[in-house]
Amino acid sequence: MTAFSWFLIACVALCLVWRIIRAPRPAVRLLVYLLVRLLYRLRLTGLEHLPERGAALVVCNHVSFMDALVLGGASPRPLRFLMDKPIYDSPWLNWLFRLVGAIPVESERSDPGTLRRAMEEVSRALRDGEVVMLFPEGRLTMDGEVQGFRRGLELILARDPVPVIPASLSGLWGSWTSHCHGRALSQRPRRFRARVVLQLGEPLSPGAATRCQLEARVRELKCVGDASIQPAVEHQTQSR
Repeated sequence: MTAFSWFLIACVALCLVWRIIRAPRPAVRLLVYLLVRLLYRLRLTGLEHLPERGAALVVCNHVSFMDALVLGGASPRPLRFLMDKPIYDSPWLNWLFRLVGAIPVESERSDPGTLRRAMEEVSRALRDGEVVMLFPEGRLTMDGEVQGFRRGLELILARDPVPVIPASLSGLWGSWTSHCHGRALSQRPRRFRARVVLQLGEPLSPGAATRCQLEARVRELKCVGDASIQPAVEHQTQSR
């Protein structure tokens, strides 16, 4: 390569670095999206239900430790999200979680006041017109099914009535980041490029977005996503 070619490559690299420094969150979101596309055969439906501007909540079933990455990478808008404080405080990844705007939360028993602080941060984000992503089950599913939604969702809507967008993930149950084969992350990965479906449903108004209604809607979306994956899984099994 000529000196001029190296000069052009250096200029492009410097421009990319400068853009990441000036606007780190979009750059990180793009990298996360590319990672998710590399790891999974991802199908997205309903992204048009995410408002182009203004505050909103996205509620989704919680299947694996990859859920937030799949949702955050696929979303055309930055998503704030709640996450366990021990993971948030990871010395290797804390800088990344701070960068993407994660909101740490821990049980009141471990840290009195943590839930109140997390709810205040969620409220601040919504009043600033951001989109906040929640996993109302509060923990990863132990059997692959949607668990009961916790009352924190209703507390958030009582303080900040915003549109709520139900979402569902299908295809991540069975991955090494889920509890399918024992404790998540405790075993080697068993598959690569799995089919994953992310669906967003029509927004519900704050008045209609009760905990039971949202849980039922997420279950419906998940059933549709599971059904779209199952024929492909059965075909792969029969062909072996």
